[in-house]
Amino acid sequence: MHVFLETPRLVLRRVTAADEDNLFRLNGDPEVMRYLGQGAPTSRDKIRDEIIPFQLDSYQRNAGLGLWAADGRGDGQFLGWFHLRPRRDDGVIDLGYRLVRRVWGQGLATEGSAALLAKAFGELGIDRVVAETMTANQASRRVLEKCGMTLVRTYPWSEPHPVEGAEQGCVEYELTRSQWLASRAGAATNDGGISGRPARGSGTWPR
Repeated sequence: MHVFLETPRLVLRRVTAADEDNLFRLNGDPEVMRYLGQGAPTSRDKIRDEIIPFQLDSYQRNAGLGLWAADGRGDGQFLGWFHLRPRRDDGVIDLGYRLVRRVWGQGLATEGSAALLAKAFGELGIDRVVAETMTANQASRRVLEKCGMTLVRTYPWSEPHPVEGAEQGCVEYELTRSQWLASRAGAATNDGGISGRPARGSGTWPR
């Protein structure tokens, strides 16, 4: 197992072909898919023949970036995924996640996303990270704001099949390395000079 990073409750690792069932169940939950793409489940064929091969190839093309399966640190159960990778259309580094419904509301989206932001700015030398979600997806918007990301634009829904809330459009948030460093410095000052604490926050799409 190729571990990318660990948090107090999560292990983020590379996706493998053995994750076909995990991804099929995750993408088959209508609540998970509520604000995504066409709002419909992803077929097993697409997961096996397109999604997993693309992720495996991306590890070779984009050093230090990709989509990472998220397992519970204590029991190893599959909880979803997080990604930190270039967008296909413009190469801007995008942060995202998708978690199984039973762990929503436990702060895992924030925990995993914060760790990826720390990795991006602290180790990988990335200068700017963005995250997108639907305007109506208030849960994910709160997660993004917890990590210090700020709203930079709204834009119309462009998918061919509208889903719930599509008429409200989508939003894009961003965080820069200089903003992240400033927030850490401020946190250290507020903690009486203690530094090195993990950053707080982040996520996108469902919760």
